[in-house]
Amino acid sequence: MIQSMTGYGKSVLQLPTKKVTIEIKSLNSKNLDLNVRIPSYYKEKELSVRKKLAKSLVRGKIDFSIYVEMTADETSTSVNKAVIKEYIQQLRNTVDAKRASDFELLKMAITMPDSLKTEREELDENEWNSISENIDKAIKEIVQYRTDEAASLENDFKERVANIKTYLEEVKALDSDRIENVKIRLQKAINDLKVDTDENRFEQELIYYLEKLDINEEKVRLANHLDYFLETLATSDSNGKKLGFIVQEMGREINTTGSKANFAPMQKAVIQMKNELEQIKEQILNVL
Repeated sequence: MIQSMTGYGKSVLQLPTKKVTIEIKSLNSKNLDLNVRIPSYYKEKELSVRKKLAKSLVRGKIDFSIYVEMTADETSTSVNKAVIKEYIQQLRNTVDAKRASDFELLKMAITMPDSLKTEREELDENEWNSISENIDKAIKEIVQYRTDEAASLENDFKERVANIKTYLEEVKALDSDRIENVKIRLQKAINDLKVDTDENRFEQELIYYLEKLDINEEKVRLANHLDYFLETLATSDSNGKKLGFIVQEMGREINTTGSKANFAPMQKAVIQMKNELEQIKEQILNVL
């Protein structure tokens, strides 16, 4: 079962004094690209979060965020009274005390450095355990999102592979007409020269020329690649890179067939195969 690299997961945890929102967004990427944004008092847990995300999501451009909204009346920030009083006294000595009220001086002092002091919040292990459980929920949600997204991709891949197989059968059916057409064109070219030819030598040269245009190996290999693609698609693991390599091999066989075709009806079928393969190439970039 394949997975898409595009996904979204979210979990909300209501604690006694705060609401914690966990969000995970994922886009396609060649490798794992993790961007983790969490409050400073959870920073010591960042490494374990990264390991958990890497293990579950494997690959993609991952944006992970923890947002904290305080819901209680308590606050970790308080007014530094001693510092503010000192600022007011200095301001009073600097300006005309009669022209500046205490309220105006207070407004100026509160904007000065160190007027507010913030007590560092210590990490509560019980609180983090609850957050960790909700991270697992968000990961489970994004994995399910990826799986659902991949279901439509898988159906599209199967449909396009079936189309390529249909065009391949068309190429096989046209092959005998193509060979006959080549023989007629070569014979006509010889006749137009109006020279005597050695029939045996002509047959030898014709066989040599037809061997260079033979596409039997390409047809067999392309058919095998198509079957292998479907087999890999049906495995329990999602392996987008492997599928990408198979698609590259399919492209080589189709391109070689096109360069050897030398027959307009067959080249049309080859163009149709290329079109279907390009659609697969675009979508395979989003497979985990």
